[in-house]
Amino acid sequence: MKLIAADFLAALLAWVCFFLVRKYLLQEITETYHFTEGALFFLTGSALMIATFWTTLYALIGEYRDIFRKSRLAEIIRLGRVSFLGAVVIFFALLLDDEGVRNYQAYYLTFPAYFLIHFSVTAVLRTWAVTSVQRLVRGGVISFSTLLVGSNALARDTYYELRRTGRHLGLKIVGFVPTSETVDPGLAAELPARGTYRRLPALIRAMHIEQVIIAIEPAEHRLTEEILALLEGTPSRVSILPDLYQMLLGSVKVTHVFGTPLIEIKQDLLPVWQQVSKRAVDVMASMLFLLLAWPVYLVTAIMVKLSSPGPVFYSQERIGRYGHPFRIYKFRSMYVDAEKMGPALSSDHDPRITPWGKFMRKVRLDELPQFWNVIKGDMSIVGPRPERQFFIDQIMRVAPHYRHLHRVRPGLTSLGQVKYGYAETVAQMVERLKFDILYIENMSLSMDFRVLLYTLKIIIEGRGK
Repeated sequence: MKLIAADFLAALLAWVCFFLVRKYLLQEITETYHFTEGALFFLTGSALMIATFWTTLYALIGEYRDIFRKSRLAEIIRLGRVSFLGAVVIFFALLLDDEGVRNYQAYYLTFPAYFLIHFSVTAVLRTWAVTSVQRLVRGGVISFSTLLVGSNALARDTYYELRRTGRHLGLKIVGFVPTSETVDPGLAAELPARGTYRRLPALIRAMHIEQVIIAIEPAEHRLTEEILALLEGTPSRVSILPDLYQMLLGSVKVTHVFGTPLIEIKQDLLPVWQQVSKRAVDVMASMLFLLLAWPVYLVTAIMVKLSSPGPVFYSQERIGRYGHPFRIYKFRSMYVDAEKMGPALSSDHDPRITPWGKFMRKVRLDELPQFWNVIKGDMSIVGPRPERQFFIDQIMRVAPHYRHLHRVRPGLTSLGQVKYGYAETVAQMVERLKFDILYIENMSLSMDFRVLLYTLKIIIEGRGK
């Protein structure tokens, strides 16, 4: 609330100061603009509108996330970029072609004048707000219960380093979780052991852990993968101690100069504005498609009914975001009771598929009803394809990191489908998994657009199945 109030107040003050600068310094406003009751009402109304615009902009780019770990210098640098962007929007939306202008040479000074005023006032008030919050963290008023994962000398040295330089992070290390039977004596003397690492999800819930720091040898890739899979879906932040190779690759980001270098496992895969935009595009595009493509739905439904006895639509339980089940809808492409012997993946010459069903699958007509799933919020247009729990259980035995896919909404189409294609076996599903993880780690609106273009290419070529 301090940050929001500081930004809102800064935007108000900056707009009022800018109004005075235009009137008295740039001499840009004609004599018709005086401090009458109407002018004051206009100034107040416009200032409130501008302040609302700025706080909304800050919220959309994620300025109010992770407020307890902000760096003042990083905030000022980011504020400069955002202030420039916002000033451009306001200049073209409100200041360009202002009817009160008489001095056009001075008129074009309004942009740099407003940018500098807004940036300066906001920088002062935001620095005050961030400093106020940091004081609470450094003083221990606000702290975060933290577990250290590791049991060797590296974990011990990490604890000492965090205790020496990590006050600004507000970490309150409440214990360690050993990863082997051999525990460093120094670490055992400093911190209590909280149980085996395989109980991490239960420990996080029971102890209300907010931060987990993994301090094991970088060469233990399999163990690191297992721990990350266990932590998937838990509410705590996860950081990993890097090695020199990861530092050289540029994976390590240090937000505070004197802080312990850590690799932060991303929790927010997209900026807020992209999350909002992605969901808005999903809903609007799906509704528009349903309205415009109703003849295609009608013809497809008639052909399904004529192709074989049975219902037009087919629904099936799939696992979606956060592991929640939902029912996915399709045009029926198989004969009735096709899976009476149990769940099975389709193949090139699957006798369970009707002749019309084969055509539908080639051009993805069978998946058109899933636009309703998108509108409901079960799915997105682009995202990893949802699977049944029966197959997820088999995949998890081989690739426990499959749980990573449940961080996002499943999609009508995916990078895995366009780059790898349909999987006919569990082994192929595991192979395709790397493309879906690649998508999640590089999520963006531009990535979605590229996946859609690839999907259209596959539909035109009739390479679905």
